[in-house]
Amino acid sequence: MIVCLDVRDGRTTKGVRFLDNRDVGDPVAMARTYYEQGVDELVFYDITASAERRGVMLEIVRAVAAQVFIPFAVGGGIGSLRQMQAVLLAGAEKVSLNSQAVRNPQLIAEGAAAFGRQCIVLGMDAKRDPAMPSGYRVYVDGLRTATELDALEWGRRAVELGAGEVVLNAIDTDGTQAGYELTVTRMLADRLPVPVVASGGAGRVEHVADVLIDGHADAALVASIVHFGTCTVGDIKEHLAARGVPVRID
Repeated sequence: MIVCLDVRDGRTTKGVRFLDNRDVGDPVAMARTYYEQGVDELVFYDITASAERRGVMLEIVRAVAAQVFIPFAVGGGIGSLRQMQAVLLAGAEKVSLNSQAVRNPQLIAEGAAAFGRQCIVLGMDAKRDPAMPSGYRVYVDGLRTATELDALEWGRRAVELGAGEVVLNAIDTDGTQAGYELTVTRMLADRLPVPVVASGGAGRVEHVADVLIDGHADAALVASIVHFGTCTVGDIKEHLAARGVPVRID
């Protein structure tokens, strides 16, 4: 199970479909709390870095990395090997490429060659669109910009270039707490030869189990459900275990 920290201006924030963001706390303190609750992995997104054409906030990455001893992925505005290296040296184990990879797909190949494909994660923001072959269109810059990329085809190309994992954020369900978008999750999970992580929509513990069982996701990313106190990491894991999903429980 993975907890996502969306960070803007140094604070963790959460919105609905990338809008109406609310301040929910200090990312360093929150990271420590989730680590102590037994989360398996953390993801840190500097959500305005790409739109503002700047690099990720390394000082916060370092502070979070000092508090947790689990896999830690970082994304946001990473557009060069030098920036990837800086993030890894700041304490991350994985680098998430999203908007910058769309603008320069070779960035994926360069990162995989330099650091290993297990280190390179494709972050994908996809929204339902019947005009696309798969039914889903890729967006960048935090939903500000629609691309001509089909979600499935972009996922396949990214894996061919060297992405070792795909984190799929379904825009239609992001922040709604109404459940994950199972259709697009299952499509990518069934057709891509790398782990697919579901993101966007968890509001109850049942939703997490549903996306792993029915959506075929390899892992699930949560945010609102734990940020707003609906449940703890432990609550989710206990439910997953009861549903027969293999899970690490401390």
